[in-house]
Amino acid sequence: MAGPISSGAAPVASHNPGTRYGPALALLASLFFMWGFITVINNTLLPHLRSVFELSYTQTTLIESVWFIAYFFASIPSAKLIERVGYQKSMVIGLLVMAVGALGMTVAASIPSYGVTLVMLFVIASGITLLQVAANPYVAVVGKPETASSRLNLVQAMNSAGTMLAPMFGAYLILGRSKGGTAQGEVVLTQAERLADAQSVVLPYVIVAVVLAVLAVVIARFPLPAMGNATQRHNKEERKKHSLWKHRNLVFGIPAIFIYLIAEIGVANLFINFVSQPQIANLTHEQAGNYLTLLWGGMMVGRFAGSAIMQKFDAGHVLAAFSIGAFIVMLVTVFTTGPAAMWALILVGLFHSIMFPTIFTLGIKGLGPLTEEGSGLLIMAIAGGALVVVQGWLADHYGLQTSFLLTAACELYILFYALWGSKTTHALPDQQIAAE
Repeated sequence: MAGPISSGAAPVASHNPGTRYGPALALLASLFFMWGFITVINNTLLPHLRSVFELSYTQTTLIESVWFIAYFFASIPSAKLIERVGYQKSMVIGLLVMAVGALGMTVAASIPSYGVTLVMLFVIASGITLLQVAANPYVAVVGKPETASSRLNLVQAMNSAGTMLAPMFGAYLILGRSKGGTAQGEVVLTQAERLADAQSVVLPYVIVAVVLAVLAVVIARFPLPAMGNATQRHNKEERKKHSLWKHRNLVFGIPAIFIYLIAEIGVANLFINFVSQPQIANLTHEQAGNYLTLLWGGMMVGRFAGSAIMQKFDAGHVLAAFSIGAFIVMLVTVFTTGPAAMWALILVGLFHSIMFPTIFTLGIKGLGPLTEEGSGLLIMAIAGGALVVVQGWLADHYGLQTSFLLTAACELYILFYALWGSKTTHALPDQQIAAE
């Protein structure tokens, strides 16, 4: 496996009562919102591109695979950049990289080009990777260790707010302004119609690029607390004395993140095509995009609720309960039709809500001076979303509805992790944050 990807710029410690982190966490919440928003625009973009380029399900899901492959390839360079220039400047660079990619999407739409689209989405995802490498571990370790899952779920709820609004944005500005998006069922477009539909991508991505540039300026001027170098040097020495691979919660947490992303991204990417089918809800893609908002809205509600629940109940037990619920509704999705199947697929968003932040915090629990490396490996595991192409292949060969059995299988691994894999072994003491 690849080496550590996180850097000394990211904090690796527990609560420092002498420092106020509220304003910094509030600003980071805006980043969670933006990368959630931009990621989920893909869910409305994919059925649009499927019509424009006449893609198979495998080719359609390959677009999202390229997005998540960026997490694997961009993580190590991101960590080195953070180490070199610091996490605040890196966040600014990440936002600007995303803005460049968004502008590149307008170029891809003007040609139009499937290949250029893939490249620009990779660029945007690389910028998001840079933000994630710093932000997730920062939120997880700043504060009381026993409420880390609750805290990350709360901030991730802002991510879900972005994911909830993105389908409405995409449905109105992309699907609602295209022939393929407003047609009933699958439609074959003429060459002129494909060119016209491709142009509907330009305005939304120009808006996204402008917002990202403004946010980059705000973060560049915001007085984020700097992390002391002394603690980082100490941690480098401490890390030599310990092994990551003795920590069961991390060893099983890395595949848990990887597998969870397959489930989440598969549901989101194929949702519009699924509910548009005559035997399910018989909707246009534009109408289905509005229902997708409910899926992501369920994730937001679930994270707020999960944050409160985990103030009183063990995070592993809560994760187990949610994974059982997700497994049940996925079986309903596969083996029923009509509104029952559609609403079951919507409901899985509620059960998926706490999974990423809870697995992440359980995965780094007890790592002490190894927290940076562990966090980095968990972030790299987000590349699991790239394997959504496997579900696309299953949909092409065995049917779209049957392909969701893969999602159900993923829920079972999360259950295993919650009940056994997340238990800590060789727990190490946390290090203290040195704030300037």
